[in-house]
Amino acid sequence: MNEKDPLGEKMRMKERAEEDQYFAARDRELMAKLKHQQEAERAAASREHARARCPDCGDLLHPHPAQPGIVQECPTCHGVWLSRTQMAMLAQQQGVGWTGKFLAEFVHLLEHPQM
Repeated sequence: MNEKDPLGEKMRMKERAEEDQYFAARDRELMAKLKHQQEAERAAASREHARARCPDCGDLLHPHPAQPGIVQECPTCHGVWLSRTQMAMLAQQQGVGWTGKFLAEFVHLLEHPQM
């Protein structure tokens, strides 16, 4: 007997469609996780590449002992980079001179950015 079972065929088609929907949703989730992971890895690589590099010329910064502690100095453009704490210490050491006032104002701006 070669009778067709229309109800059975519809049930199999429904099961296949549900399977397709399940796997499509799973694939979307996996792709989103993979994309997020790749973006995080790319951001980490970018941060690592930029770490200890001069923002002006991109050369590697070298530690240099100075009065407020160790500062970072660029051997190419001779820029000097201080942390916020080092800058505040330097401003206190300079007192009322123009450099002290400048550094104190700059530290204040860093601590209280304008919105």
